[in-house]
Amino acid sequence: MNLESVLSLLGGLALFLYGMQMMSSGLESAAGNRMKRILERLTANRFLGVAVGAGITAVIQSSSATTVMVVGFVNSGMMTLQQAVWIIMGANIGTTITGQLIALDVGAMAPLFAFVGVTMVVFLKRAAFHHYGQIIAGLGVLFLGMEMMSTAMLPLRESQAFIDLMTRFSNPVLGILAGTIFTAIIQSSSASVGILQALASSGLIGLSSAVYVLFGQNIGTCITAVLASIGTSRNAKRTTIIHLLFNIIGTTIFTVLCMTTPLTAFVEGFTPDKPAAQIANMHTLFNIVTTLLLLPFGTQLARAVTRILPEKPSEKGGAMALQYIKPLGVLPESQMGNSAIVINGIRMELDRMAAMVRQNVDESFQAVLEARSARLPAVEKTEDYIDFLNREITKYISQVITYETNPQDSALISAYLKISGDLERIGDHALNICQYTQILEQQQLTFSENAIQEIREMRSTALQAMEVPGSFQPVTAQQLTAAAAAEQRIDDMTVSFRGHQLDRLQQGVCSGETCILYSEMLTDFERIGDHILNICRALSAPDPA
Repeated sequence: MNLESVLSLLGGLALFLYGMQMMSSGLESAAGNRMKRILERLTANRFLGVAVGAGITAVIQSSSATTVMVVGFVNSGMMTLQQAVWIIMGANIGTTITGQLIALDVGAMAPLFAFVGVTMVVFLKRAAFHHYGQIIAGLGVLFLGMEMMSTAMLPLRESQAFIDLMTRFSNPVLGILAGTIFTAIIQSSSASVGILQALASSGLIGLSSAVYVLFGQNIGTCITAVLASIGTSRNAKRTTIIHLLFNIIGTTIFTVLCMTTPLTAFVEGFTPDKPAAQIANMHTLFNIVTTLLLLPFGTQLARAVTRILPEKPSEKGGAMALQYIKPLGVLPESQMGNSAIVINGIRMELDRMAAMVRQNVDESFQAVLEARSARLPAVEKTEDYIDFLNREITKYISQVITYETNPQDSALISAYLKISGDLERIGDHALNICQYTQILEQQQLTFSENAIQEIREMRSTALQAMEVPGSFQPVTAQQLTAAAAAEQRIDDMTVSFRGHQLDRLQQGVCSGETCILYSEMLTDFERIGDHILNICRALSAPDPA
């Protein structure tokens, strides 16, 4: 095999992988955050879940990509571990479509696919057409790469050393190990199976040896999900174990069958003169049969991985940490489903942050009503956590926003950046209120009964207003009107209470010191209302700029 053939092989592999990346990127841009809604609706039962996993993987032609997406969804809380089981099973079926297309020699149409796709990207103005064109062009580039690899490997038929190497794979252990390692290196079972088909088409390896390499490729494809699970939640890690167990169980079953039954000869008999089709058929049979065997035991599989990887006591609380945001370094930039993962992760972190802010608002007003500073240490600790979340969310958004290609999702992520800042400011005002208790204690000050009643009303109104933004989904015009009304009520209460305060001061009911504290508290109360309205306005924004 000369240098030209080696370069052609590497170039073909590069085109193959780039074609899959183009398809994934185009689908991500076209689908965006809608992927979340699709999965929520179609994973209601195991059969639909398998169908969804197979369908998505058939489109993007990568079970690794689908599994990584599922790991991200589980990590961000968008999907349960049970739902992930069905999607992973379906993904293993869907990934076989690439091999079947190669076996059908669809590559002859590759230049046409590439031409149509590029034409759509270059000459059509609508963004949606660009995304679809990218998907079609990616498919064409993928098969052009496949053709280059197959052609480059033809000279290897004359290499006795290479032929001897291929025959060694008839040893099940060596074959499975070779398939696992090679697929783990290139992180694509579709690509490694395609290369195996190219070898078979060139007469370099027979099905009796190729089957064990093929089984190993199914295990090797799990490495991508394993890498993606680094730094994720316990459930996300369990998802990767399910993927690994599925393929290990399938490999064990089929290795025994191939060694003890004429299964290989049976599959060869369907397409005796088409080695690529034989590999494609065995790949499809492997994944469909394994899915059918494990489908009734999906729930037990989820329970098993929970026992394998139980919850750590240290992970149930304690140190400040992000729970739903996946580190950017682990999140592939062009992975399908990223938009939904990013948005849902940020939203759920904001939910956590908002819960802490609400808790501090409540605790601070209660502390003032008690006129004791005993609650202050806990409020300060929670405020530190709020500040931490704001910093980390802001840092994360500033990184991911540059990768977002969907205008609507980009606008929502930008809104979340503003919301994080407003939540942090509400937390600051809550801390201010709680800190007034130190002065009340030190100077032994007390509020009048009327002032205490007004403080109770402030607490109740502030907590009610904080419920208006809900779970940080885009708000309707009606919700925005309700938020504006809540903010106006806070403004009106502030004006009214200031008037009552002056009356009490003139009547000598309250001292100058308590009057100052009460005035400061009213300012904090009013600012809390302003920031709540800012949050709702940001959520009503989703206008792509």
